[in-house]
Amino acid sequence: MIELHPVTPDNWRSELKVAPEQEKYVANAAVLLARAYAYREHGGRAFVIYDDETPVGMALYYYYFDEDGRGAYDFSQLFIDERYQGRGFGTKAAELVLDLMREDGRFDTVTLCYIEGNDEARRLYEKLGFTHTGEADGDEIIMEKKL
Repeated sequence: MIELHPVTPDNWRSELKVAPEQEKYVANAAVLLARAYAYREHGGRAFVIYDDETPVGMALYYYYFDEDGRGAYDFSQLFIDERYQGRGFGTKAAELVLDLMREDGRFDTVTLCYIEGNDEARRLYEKLGFTHTGEADGDEIIMEKKL
């Protein structure tokens, strides 16, 4: 059963990584943890994704405010370790993260981006109801979803 556990002193060193060909699309665990620290005062929440007792991935979201002061959740990171991909863990973990955002209730919009060419991520996010905004930041394609 897939569960989200907050990052703690006991689990932050989990040996999790994506396949070498995916490294250009996804930040590694150290970058995720650094980003979580940087956004700790902006609602940052980092998780280790577990399948029962086994760590299989990580996820991160935080609060984002645009130049007009409108807020949204920024679903910043999601990855499943290369050993556990293809089992539906990413979909289930993303659904759990979205559920936490709904429970929090601060915003009604979630934004995220994926690197152009990462078709697996695009398909996952589209399956979860995200749509392209028509915007991009370099090679990062921006998507959003109403909760």
